[in-house]
Amino acid sequence: MTQVDKVLYTGRTHTSGGRDGASRSDDGRLDVKLSPPGSAHPGTNPEQLFAAGWSACFIGAIGKAAGKRDVKLPTDLSVAAEVDLATTDGAYLLQARLKVNMPGIERALAHALVEEAHRTCPYSKATRGNINVELTIA
Repeated sequence: MTQVDKVLYTGRTHTSGGRDGASRSDDGRLDVKLSPPGSAHPGTNPEQLFAAGWSACFIGAIGKAAGKRDVKLPTDLSVAAEVDLATTDGAYLLQARLKVNMPGIERALAHALVEEAHRTCPYSKATRGNINVELTIA
């Protein structure tokens, strides 16, 4: 386990009711109803929240990688994240796909930036070796 030198931020939420419940952050900025994937109930689900968090963090990691190379990223840089809730042998698991769109960035450079981002993004680190992850460049 990696030793932490300094905590930069702690996200705090309180969730009740599980997949048919609600989750709220301690500062009130996040206040969402939860519902099971594919249900007609109002609300989002943990897989959507994970996909949103990972894709936002991944864009930040691409920005750090680009900064090291003095590369100006396009303002319409985007990451489409898909997180699957799946089963195998009766156990639940996740798998993910991140599709990166960097208009105007040469393909080899885009690939290098995505690879570096995947090495440094905290979400990528947390999932490395635990779930299948597919990275593509649009």
